[in-house]
Amino acid sequence: MSTERTWKTIESGPFNYKEGLHPVVVKNYGQWKYHEQPQPGVLKHVAESGDVLWTVRAGTPRQDSVDFVRRLCDVADKYADGFLRFTTRSNVEFMTPNEENVELMINELEGMGMPVGGTGNSVSQVTHTQGWLHCDIPATDASGVVKSMMDSLIEDFKTMRMPNRVKLSTSCCSINCGGQGDIMIVVKHTRPPRINHDILSEVCELPKAVARCPVAAIRPTIVNNRKSLMVDEEKCMYCGACFGACPAMEINHPEFSKFAVWVGGKNSNARSKPTKGCLVAHNLPNNPPRWPEINAVVKTILEAFREDGRPWERLGEWINRIGWKRFFEMTGLNFDEDMIDDYRHARTTFNQSAHVRF
Repeated sequence: MSTERTWKTIESGPFNYKEGLHPVVVKNYGQWKYHEQPQPGVLKHVAESGDVLWTVRAGTPRQDSVDFVRRLCDVADKYADGFLRFTTRSNVEFMTPNEENVELMINELEGMGMPVGGTGNSVSQVTHTQGWLHCDIPATDASGVVKSMMDSLIEDFKTMRMPNRVKLSTSCCSINCGGQGDIMIVVKHTRPPRINHDILSEVCELPKAVARCPVAAIRPTIVNNRKSLMVDEEKCMYCGACFGACPAMEINHPEFSKFAVWVGGKNSNARSKPTKGCLVAHNLPNNPPRWPEINAVVKTILEAFREDGRPWERLGEWINRIGWKRFFEMTGLNFDEDMIDDYRHARTTFNQSAHVRF
């Protein structure tokens, strides 16, 4: 018997992704002929060999329990040969070669409270950061904002009535870990951190806090004969990164931590180049638990896009076609001078790390 090793030990990280693929996918890997979207939340993939694979997509809750994941696995065992996968937008997908299982899966998933949709020209699930649950510098509950938004946009998730796919993201701080999207909801602080000098030297590592600032606005100082820190408020861009390294530099405040809405972001190069978003609304109140002001702005933008967008036009492409003046007229949003893009990426306008001078 041969003792030659045919497998590789994985010290850390996931196993090879191909081990989690449905057998029909493995058999026809890279040999797909076409796909169809027969109804919202359902995809039909046809291979060159004639094999057909059906995909059912459903939205999942913002925070999943172990018991809930086990219920999803039961659905996969029952209808999808034991295979499922999570998408980057927190959807779950089940694949089956048996068409008769599609409606059975849809009925069972919706019976569990999971909406089926998010395919084609729909509003996709919202990518978001961790918020109060895990993030070390959150200004709001990102998952709560997403829950409130998707409650109001559920019909746009379950139907395909938009001109093209609409991707949304939400971030609980200005660092915007939620990433680019057609519509981005980002927290913005409106003042520098307030420093508690009495406890700072006891709860913070001063060098770490200084290094955390991307614009070198933090420097050591002495206050009441104790080591502390100070903030150059002219340099500070209110990102809140220092708070994660030093809890004594509190930046969150119910009055001064606001929301901003950006539009037109795009990661793909399909039909047009990737683009970054532009600010269209800001100083929206951080108003949990339902954030009605944010929901109103997002719905207004989506309604204007749905009525005026052309087929297969992404939201940013629609804005480029009609112009910003027309966009603000159609949405009724207020334009002000803070929305003018004057960022030049030069040392005279931004204190980059390579150009830091104390």
